[in-house]
This record gives sequence, C-alpha cells and structure tokens, in this order.
Amino acid sequence: MKKVFLLAAFMIVATASQAQGVKFGIKGGANFSNLDGNQDSKSITSFHGGVFVELGLTPSFSVQPEALYSSQGAKVEGSDDINFDYVNIPVMARFYILPSVLSIDAGPQFGFLVNDNIDSIPGDYKTKNFDFAIAGGATVNIAAGFFASARYVVGLTDASEETTFKETAKNMTAQLSLGYKF
Repeated sequence: MKKVFLLAAFMIVATASQAQGVKFGIKGGANFSNLDGNQDSKSITSFHGGVFVELGLTPSFSVQPEALYSSQGAKVEGSDDINFDYVNIPVMARFYILPSVLSIDAGPQFGFLVNDNIDSIPGDYKTKNFDFAIAGGATVNIAAGFFASARYVVGLTDASEETTFKETAKNMTAQLSLGYKF
C-alpha cells in the first residue's frame, strides 16, 4: 500500500515539473455516502481531505490528480454503520467554462482501502482492497486561491466480495469541498 501511494506521489510531482501553470493545493469537506445495491441502506455523513496538483495545459483545460483520505459507507437496516476508509486517487479533467472561475470536472478515481469495520457486521462480509469509480462535478474559484467544489462519485466495482445479503454493494458518494490553491 505504501509503495502504491509513494509511486502515485512521485508521478504527480514528475508530471507537475513539466506542465505549465502548475498549482498545488489542499482540500477537504463532507462526504454523503451510501452503498448502491439491493440491500436497504441509508446514507451516512463523513469526511474527506487531502492534496492535489492542478496542471494547466491550456487556459481552458487542466488535469488535476489528487490524493485524498476519504471515509465512506452506509447505514444498513439491522446492523451497525458500514465504514470504509480509502486513500482515493482521482484524476480529474477540468474544463473551464468561465476561464479561471468555473470548471466542469470529470475523471476516474482509484481507491485503496486502508480500514473498515467489517468485524462489527454480522454475516459473511469480505471487503475488497480496491475500488474503481468515475467522478464528475464542478468547481468555483472564489478569490485569493480559495475554491469550492461539488462532486458525485459512482463506484463501478463492488466494495465487497460478499455481502451479508449476497448482493452487490457499490460505493456512491456526494462530496462538498472547500480548498486553497498555492
């Protein structure tokens, strides 16, 4: 796990050194997550936070790889909250609709499980260590390096090998973030 994280960090720094208009930053905010599947579940509120680098390729297009710690999961009827903690690596393409102000963001997200609470859940539940998702949203640059963003992340792979209900369970997360670009 540490090797994957270090490799991702190295790739971000190596790419950043060759791009024009490089901006580093931090971000964090709220997650509203649920598990998509046939089980009866309700969303939980948690958090995410991390770092990013925005690589400006043209005035209206940039690529933004991120490294985020993200707490996700759901409340499943008849059991404790299901919590998954991931190190997520989204790689967002940013299309500026209003130059330097408003962007539409989309791209893949690679999630690496670092912690879960499956021991407290009754039944046969085995969590997968990798989660692949697609993300989309928008970002507004407010002023003086501050920004706000909203994103929806749709899991494409099952979060578990088996659930207590023998059904699929894919991560679905809405994120609201505030951040600062250096």
